[in-house]
Amino acid sequence: MPLTKHPRDTEPPWREWDRKAQKSGLRHTVYCVNGDQYTGEWLDNLKHGNGTYVYKNTKSIYEGDWKCGKRSGFGTYSVQDPITGEYVKVYSGCWENNKEHGYGTYFYTGREYYEGDWKNGQRSGWGRMYFANGDMYEGEWLEDKHCGQGMLKLANENRYEGSWKNGKKHGPGRFYYLDKGQMYEGTWVEDIPKCGTVVDFRREEASMPTKYPIPGVTVADPEGVLQIARTLLEKQE
Repeated sequence: MPLTKHPRDTEPPWREWDRKAQKSGLRHTVYCVNGDQYTGEWLDNLKHGNGTYVYKNTKSIYEGDWKCGKRSGFGTYSVQDPITGEYVKVYSGCWENNKEHGYGTYFYTGREYYEGDWKNGQRSGWGRMYFANGDMYEGEWLEDKHCGQGMLKLANENRYEGSWKNGKKHGPGRFYYLDKGQMYEGTWVEDIPKCGTVVDFRREEASMPTKYPIPGVTVADPEGVLQIARTLLEKQE
């Protein structure tokens, strides 16, 4: 009489192991070979959702959103202080494909930080940069440099308002020397004023005003002279 084979009541163990290896949903801490560890959500074996990743070699940590295995969404990146052992915030804001992208704040030091727009890991768009020496720039950025319209306010309250290019004053702008009670308005080329006019500005409020006020301009057509100078500068660029 031939033997009849019946199907197994249980599947082989490797199938269960394979299902457990394919991570989806919220999981406990997963440890990497290099010592890194991740605790959070998964989708199709990729970090996806909200989670925390601890980097062993750099002693840093990322807490926030993930998409298809990459930091994307809102998150905070911090590094460990070598003295106290506490984590110090470096960047908090929007991410895309593992890079700062969107609006966020980056802390360079305790007194120097940037808040504004990012694109592919660089300051691009509108933003405000506070420098350690007390200066502050507010305006447009492109590829990590001042570019477009912006204002640089110095620690002594003097300030520049106007055009920028590649991180330098370039184009029409005004520089207010509030400590001397003067204002320069004209055209700049790579941080150098090329042609313009200087007038008294809030001289009575200045902390170190010039000895004598600026005399009136006696040129018959000062605006015409300036326009010719500006035209010549533009042709040279």
